[in-house]
Parts: sequence; C-alpha cells; structure tokens
Amino acid sequence: MGILKYPDKVVLGEITVRDGFQHEEILIPTAAKLWVLEELILAGFRRLEVTNFGNPKAMPQFADADELFQAIRSSKKVQHLLPEVELTAVTISERAVDRAIQAKKEGHGPDRILQMISTSEPHQLKNSGMTHREYWAMTERCIQKAHDAGIKFCGTVSTIWGCPIAGPTELKTAVEFTRRYLSIGADDIEHADHDGSAPPNKVYEYFSMILDALPDPALHVAHFHVTRGWGLANVLAALQAGITHFESTMGGIGGQPANFVGGSPVPGTGSYYYQDPNIVGLVCTEDMVVMMDEMGIDTGVNVDRVLEIGRMVEKICGRRLRSECIRTGRIPKGKTGF
Repeated sequence: MGILKYPDKVVLGEITVRDGFQHEEILIPTAAKLWVLEELILAGFRRLEVTNFGNPKAMPQFADADELFQAIRSSKKVQHLLPEVELTAVTISERAVDRAIQAKKEGHGPDRILQMISTSEPHQLKNSGMTHREYWAMTERCIQKAHDAGIKFCGTVSTIWGCPIAGPTELKTAVEFTRRYLSIGADDIEHADHDGSAPPNKVYEYFSMILDALPDPALHVAHFHVTRGWGLANVLAALQAGITHFESTMGGIGGQPANFVGGSPVPGTGSYYYQDPNIVGLVCTEDMVVMMDEMGIDTGVNVDRVLEIGRMVEKICGRRLRSECIRTGRIPKGKTGF
C-alpha cells in the first residue's frame, strides 16, 4: 500500500491585507486592516504582507501604507510578538522601494520587500511598463538598496504556467529567472500562479525542477490562485514535490488590483483579465489550514482562531467569501452520537 509523501511542517505566509484587499472594490478601513494583522499574528502567523508602496492614485486601497505600518509597529496587542514576525511590503517600482526604505529609516517600515517579474514579456510590459532588460537592471539596483537598508528582498516569478495576455509559457524560463534572482542577491523567491493557469501535474513538475536545481526549500514560496478552482489541489501537488512555504488569503480573496474602488473608477492595473471580477482570488487560508491539520502537518497556527478571523473578514468585505470551513468547521474527533 502506497503512502502519500509530503513535509510534516510548513511555513505559512498570510497576505490578506495586501493581496486580498487589493481586489476589493470597497475601501477597507485602516482600523480593519490593523485588526486583521493583529489577529493573524495572535493566531500564530509569522509572515504577513502589510501593504503596497505603489502609487495610491492607481491603487487607493493602499493610500494608508505608511499609516498602517506605523499602526502595526506600535500595536500594544502584538508588540511582544513583533520580533518574531516578518512584515512585507510590495514595491513594484524603484520609487516604491525608496518609499519603503524611508519608512524603515523612520522606524516603521517593512522587514522584507517584494518585486515581481513575469516570464511573459507582454505581461511584464503591462504590469510595469518595462522590458525584461529594463526591469532586471532596476531590480539589481533595488536589491542593493534594500540590503543596504537592512531589508530582505523577495523576487516573485510570475506567469510560470501561462499568461492571460500571451498564452502558454515555458517552465524552464521560470527556473532560469529564479536562478537569476538568487544570483543577484534575492533572499527568497515567490513562485506565483497569478491567474490560476496551473494544473496540479504541472505544479508538481515545476517544483520538482526547482528543487532539483535549487534544493533549499526555505528559498521557495508557493503562491496559487483559484481562478479555475484548482488551488488546494495545487497546494497538495507542491507539498508532494517538497515545498514547505505557502501563501494564502482569508476567504480566498485577492487578485488583480481593483480598477473601481470606493465608488470611483481608478487605473488599477487596467481592465480585468476576466469579465467576472469575483472569480479570481487566492488559495483560501481557512480551508488550507484545516486540510493541512487533517493531514497531520504542523502549520504553527491556531486553527480555531483562524476560522474565527475568517468569519470576521467576511463581515469586513461585506459578502460571502470562498471558505467552506468557516461554515462546516473542522472534522469532529470525538463521539458523534450516531
């Protein structure tokens, strides 16, 4: 009888407050964002994305970037835990990196910043306005700046399994981009399926290639979207390949930055890739944590508290989200009465 093989312990990055809320068309109050960050830390998460230091005219959901960092750094609820916590900000442009560094100098900035390159050049041009050559040159400068300021740098590789603009991509290109990021000083790599193109067999194939080429699992973070409903299947495939670091959002929210926020049209990143803006999103934290717990995997978080947070995030967003487990709960372990 065969036994499914996978790691017995994982590291979870919770990214609701950045990637999750960026797709919301209502403005999420700073106080609500702070509450979610605090509760996630108290539930046991030690890697969180806080905000995006990009242009707030394009993404007004992040107009409170500095205010939110100041609030979490001074939070009395989690002050005793912050030395154990790594707080990340997204910094797609060099100007955003400079903002993050300034915030760090002022005592409230991030521990880690994240930039992103797409293996598909049409996608790269749409997201950043730069060619691959231009973006790599900027990235080298930004890594050096970040390290000089005492900030870690995460390089995201996107469109690994396909591009919503240009179609199919080659897995080997993403492996090459991962090598290049690490060779110029990136501290870790987020491997992202930003539009839900990855089927589980290709996830297993890709992460097997990655771990063959660069076998330290601490370097690699799996980031799956569920546009086509394959999120948890892809998590399982990555686990089987040996991946130990994962990212997710409460309720499975998130995706492309909204182009309509607070009752007004905004640039965002342009037109939505899919006609229905509600089909996008990430792997759902609540359901993933419950699944891993049932598999005997140590996630380091309080599962019951995660489910409570998920119920509140639904209230913050004002609608039913993707989590099944906040309604069904965990699988009962005691007598059922039947």
